[in-house]
Amino acid sequence: MRLYTIETEGIEKAAAGGRNGMLFTVDSMGICVKDMNELINRFDELSPKMTAFLESAGEKDAVRSPYRIKAPIPVPLQDIICLGVNYREHMEETKDVIDFSDKTDAVYFSKRVNRANDPDGIIPVYDFVDSTDYEAELGVIIKKDALNVDTGDAADHILGYTIINDISARNLQFKHKQWYRGKSLDGYTPMGPCIVTADELGDIHNLDISCYVNGEKRQSSNTGYMITTVEEAVSELSRGMVLKAGTVISTGTPGGVAMGMKPPVYLKKGDVIRCEIKGIGCLENTMG
Repeated sequence: MRLYTIETEGIEKAAAGGRNGMLFTVDSMGICVKDMNELINRFDELSPKMTAFLESAGEKDAVRSPYRIKAPIPVPLQDIICLGVNYREHMEETKDVIDFSDKTDAVYFSKRVNRANDPDGIIPVYDFVDSTDYEAELGVIIKKDALNVDTGDAADHILGYTIINDISARNLQFKHKQWYRGKSLDGYTPMGPCIVTADELGDIHNLDISCYVNGEKRQSSNTGYMITTVEEAVSELSRGMVLKAGTVISTGTPGGVAMGMKPPVYLKKGDVIRCEIKGIGCLENTMG
């Protein structure tokens, strides 16, 4: 199943994708939820009804008024949890700036998201940032509270996956030593275009992931090259810390970021950044 948040007639609504690319609002299915966060919390309860509806729905039931696809979770309930340097090639390309080559454990940090940017949204240009970078990443959505979960049981707590562009202000990231502010400026988290449920994607560690800037391929890898797997991250993070339903985990970026180029080629106003993950779709955002 593919879950969306759309805006139609000035109202944001949770929706699901059906056959032939048609979208159906959840309320048209006779389901009342406030937003995607509530749908995630109730997904196991509601998914049978949604599945039955999508199997029988026709064009007459689809969204007919003009709509715009928004970030699937416009306002996450908590900060996004991120994995740093989770692909070997990214570790190698950035070691002259920050060397993690001797790390033995996952690197975790958080990213403030007051509101997630849309899959076609404008990324703000700030006059105090001189080194805006892109990072195509696989996002994981937790569907039920996870505490002290074994690696083998982690998948039972995952609703599905999305794409995140972990936009980063490198000068702020390293000025403050901790990465929080450099990752958390408003507009710095494009997400979407949807959440694809885990059953539809299959092997999550065999998805091509790429990023283009103005049509030039900058990143090209596969989620199979993650150092810490999705299941390992969910299990480790849940040790002594509840991962609440709706938690978003961004699993790190492969090599090819602007910071790793010699010389670096950072983003500028007017640049178009396209992040793709096979089976999920793409984000295409413009620096504005």
